[in-house]
Amino acid sequence: MTLMAERPVMNDAEPRGSFEELLDLLDELNVPDGYKAEIVRGNIVVSPWSKGYYADVMDLVCEQLRPHLPEDHRITWGPLLYVFPGIECAYGPDIHAAHQRVRRSNSNRLDGEALSFVAELTSPSTRDADLTDKVETYGRAGVPVYLLLDMQQEVATVYWSPSEKGYQGRLTQPFGEKLHIPEPFDCVLDTDGFQTPDDDPEGPHED
Repeated sequence: MTLMAERPVMNDAEPRGSFEELLDLLDELNVPDGYKAEIVRGNIVVSPWSKGYYADVMDLVCEQLRPHLPEDHRITWGPLLYVFPGIECAYGPDIHAAHQRVRRSNSNRLDGEALSFVAELTSPSTRDADLTDKVETYGRAGVPVYLLLDMQQEVATVYWSPSEKGYQGRLTQPFGEKLHIPEPFDCVLDTDGFQTPDDDPEGPHED
């Protein structure tokens, strides 16, 4: 097992605990203020929280999708851990939607396969996992829709039609354009306002 502060790195020479042991360690982990912890590629990965304007983007996504949610589903953003035992991953997606009964629990380990929608907003420390591991995991777990907001490249990609091999459908649009969100939402997401604010001295990032 490896405790990483940035991008997850595989190290086959280093012994890892079982998935359950990693989950138990997560429960005991004292994560520094401003960071979140996930299980990615058999490692616990600690990554920093997002920039301030990411919160505004997440609000915009939730506001637009909320009227189109499946019955009794809820959408929000915040630090909740969704577990995928069959794939041995545990993620804290930036935005997540699921049936309300999933959250009616005393456990901090929620059922990842009950998700109806997830969205990730990339940062330099999480971008690799968001673009690779999470696409595969969410697709194999049967999450109907995965929205990837690449904040460095300023493009939005929606994935749908999950299967054992991952997602079968994919569509990308630059920020500022409208993007169709497939079933079970079947609505249009306006990505205007997702761009880096003009007063950000760093501006858009390119990798």
